[in-house]
Amino acid sequence: QINGIQNMIITGKVINQQGDPLIVQIKAGHTQVHSDANGNYRIDVDREIYLYFSAAGYESEKIRIGNSSVYNIVMKKNRSLNEFVLATEMRKTHESNAQKRMVQLQGSPSISFNGPGNYLPQNYHTEEYDQINENGFKRVSDDPLSTFSIDVDAASYSNVRRFLQNGQLPPAGAVRSEELINYFKYDYPQPTGKNPFSINTVLSESPWNKNHQLLLIGMQGKTISTENLPASNLVFLIDVSGSMMGENRLPLVKKSLFLLTDQLRTKDVISIVVYAGKSGVVLNAVSGENKQQIKDAINGLEAGGFTAGGAGIQLAYKTAFRNFIKHGNNRVILCTDGDFNLGLSSNDELTRLIEKEREGGVFLTVLGYGMGNYKDSKLQLLADKGNGNHAYIDGLNEAKKVLVNEFGGTLFTIAKDVKLQVEFNPEKVAGYRLIGYENRLLNKEDFNDDQKDAGELGSGHSVTALYEIIPAEIFSPFLKNVDSLKYSKNVKNTATLFSGELATVKSRYKDPDSDKSNLLIHVVESNPVPLSKAGYNFQFASAVAGFGMLLTKSEYKGNLYFDEVISLASNAVGKDTEGFRKEFVQMVKTAKKLEEEKGGD
Repeated sequence: QINGIQNMIITGKVINQQGDPLIVQIKAGHTQVHSDANGNYRIDVDREIYLYFSAAGYESEKIRIGNSSVYNIVMKKNRSLNEFVLATEMRKTHESNAQKRMVQLQGSPSISFNGPGNYLPQNYHTEEYDQINENGFKRVSDDPLSTFSIDVDAASYSNVRRFLQNGQLPPAGAVRSEELINYFKYDYPQPTGKNPFSINTVLSESPWNKNHQLLLIGMQGKTISTENLPASNLVFLIDVSGSMMGENRLPLVKKSLFLLTDQLRTKDVISIVVYAGKSGVVLNAVSGENKQQIKDAINGLEAGGFTAGGAGIQLAYKTAFRNFIKHGNNRVILCTDGDFNLGLSSNDELTRLIEKEREGGVFLTVLGYGMGNYKDSKLQLLADKGNGNHAYIDGLNEAKKVLVNEFGGTLFTIAKDVKLQVEFNPEKVAGYRLIGYENRLLNKEDFNDDQKDAGELGSGHSVTALYEIIPAEIFSPFLKNVDSLKYSKNVKNTATLFSGELATVKSRYKDPDSDKSNLLIHVVESNPVPLSKAGYNFQFASAVAGFGMLLTKSEYKGNLYFDEVISLASNAVGKDTEGFRKEFVQMVKTAKKLEEEKGGD
């Protein structure tokens, strides 16, 4: 016990000298929280003497904890950051003249890194997101087949969380509904027999439109114990360019890879490749038992210079192929903010490179870091084309989730090129729309084409997809009238043979070292259950989907509001041993508050 304080909860408010509330980072030992949009904070303190307050553009504050449980803080502006000149990007043939987005501060020869690791000024924002055109309803009589590639990525969720914790609603392009939904674990049964995953379905009512139904399709990958996973040949490809300066960039990369290093086994082989103005091999083919040697190599890295990402990727793959383990897990783990600006840097150039390299059997994991200049669209593309996955690491807790708790799912593929195709029965369904997966849609003929790339499923991973369905007997303004086709077959006559079926779900997948696909078929019966009896998986997934629609102001959100999402999710938290579902409820409450302050609905 210190200062008479033990297991104490401290609250307070943080403002600037003008009295405006601030969103800042508050630390007490290993505990870290952020104040909300009104400057209010709450933090658990256990045997800690000091509280630390930091925010970009403000002088850090340190206070000694006394007997009080309330501490209100006034933050002072950091004068060295009041004025700055952003130098233009320059490309020089001589490395000695190279500069990359250097921030030049008036009257100051160096950059001050006060605040939560963001070395760029607060109003500097070059983050990049792809535009998402939300899936609309399709008429079953015209288009009964829906085909898409699975997606196990969850980068969008942690990125959205970062925006909300910083007191901002995320841009629409940052919200990929399928990644919000698939951030969470769902209690689907393990597969039986030789199949690497099970297919499970639930049909119930839509929480946002009582005239519609919602079909959940859940895939559960087989969980393989760590000791039974194949040997790994891992190449840590680390961006050490100037844009990786700051606490939430390279220092967080190091801490993340320390966690991953602790999971390594003697049979695993580790290499480290870095890139800035040029790329190089720091460590080559070291056994996973030499953990301290690996950590020392990681710890010695420093940031500065250009971002020659393309050259780094080429060298990483070359290193991976040189140490290739037959029937093993061969993978490049890229850690970057995605801000490539030297050599191969365009999306087209990088895509061609990744597509060529993946044919050799080396998979790709992309870990995104940083804020202000984060290139989400580029990293998402690289992961998709590299037979891999994409996570956004917004803090050490997320690094632990991705690289420790979900170690097998993140790094060990059990099925590749996994596709889903759903055929709807026009006797039961007038129209449907797939929620999310806009960037994963495939043509119907792609389903049987084994040359068509699709998503990968890792050990223990689950994949959830939701379809909003307009029942056949319901009139909907979302389905526009068209004239009947003169020469088409009457599909309904054949559909009556399967009048008890709502849909058929088909999946194709390949074993990790095979080029030939396997087929699984699952029939969905037309027997919807009430929402109250649909189970926690369905209820929580539909709440997360609804949250995504509210953030993007979807035209299909119907009568849904934040309060309904909060209620639905709160009642479907279930066991929640890691606390992620409870955290989600708090995120929705934060978003509601920010929307109200904007004057939104």
